[in-house]
Amino acid sequence: MEIAVIVELKKIFEASANEQNGVEFWLARDLQELLGYFDWRNFLNTIVKSKITCDSVGEEILDHFVDVTKKVKIGSGAERELDDIMLTRYACYLIAQNGDPKKERIAFAQSYFAIQTRKQELLEERIILNERLLAREKLAATETEMSKNIYEGGVDAKGFANIRSRGDWALFGGITTSNMKKKLEIPQNKPLADFLPTITITAKQLATEITNYNVKQNDLKGEHSITGEHVKNNKDIRNLLGKSGIQPEQLPAEDDINKLKRRIKSIDKVVDKKKLKRGK
Repeated sequence: MEIAVIVELKKIFEASANEQNGVEFWLARDLQELLGYFDWRNFLNTIVKSKITCDSVGEEILDHFVDVTKKVKIGSGAERELDDIMLTRYACYLIAQNGDPKKERIAFAQSYFAIQTRKQELLEERIILNERLLAREKLAATETEMSKNIYEGGVDAKGFANIRSRGDWALFGGITTSNMKKKLEIPQNKPLADFLPTITITAKQLATEITNYNVKQNDLKGEHSITGEHVKNNKDIRNLLGKSGIQPEQLPAEDDINKLKRRIKSIDKVVDKKKLKRGK
């Protein structure tokens, strides 16, 4: 397929896209023309096959294929309702995959929607990964603030480590930091928080934030009083999680935060450095 043809088809496909509530979609009757189907009934057969594929991979059909009606003019100012279907990018991808790749437009659509779908998947994955990374960075910043606060309260580095350890003991229902690492098969020389899921990282951060606040507000001094405050806050957060059926010590470990950083960089290279340029 010539470059000029690809560029032109890309313009046509993108011009046919619609958006509603931030969701991009194509109308089936527009896609029918784009893919070169002359008969609506034949195209519906392709859509039915695509719905079956959608269901077989565990996707909700109604999330990607939505029946709608629209009014079209039939002459003399009269209008009639016409059945149509709102299709997500993924639905379009499935429909294209069920077409004949020997046809130029279908061959283009297979590549176009595959690239678009993959790009969307990568962006969604990046958002999830970035949420965990930001939570970890926020926890680190809050713990740094706590170390400064308790140092001013007469607690040294060893005391700070003890306070954090007792906080973990309270949050994880009586399991020490070291035993949590064993339970989750985390190397002892690695920070536990680097392997925790976002919900647990956020729980630790909130408990630490409350400790920071109360240390300042109540002018707490000494390892004993600050430890008591931190243990109380972690127990309170644990109880709050428990009301939603969440037990932090039962949640599985996730990838090392450093591996997550590398994954985000990898996604950025694919999306930002134009490896998916044709899918823009």
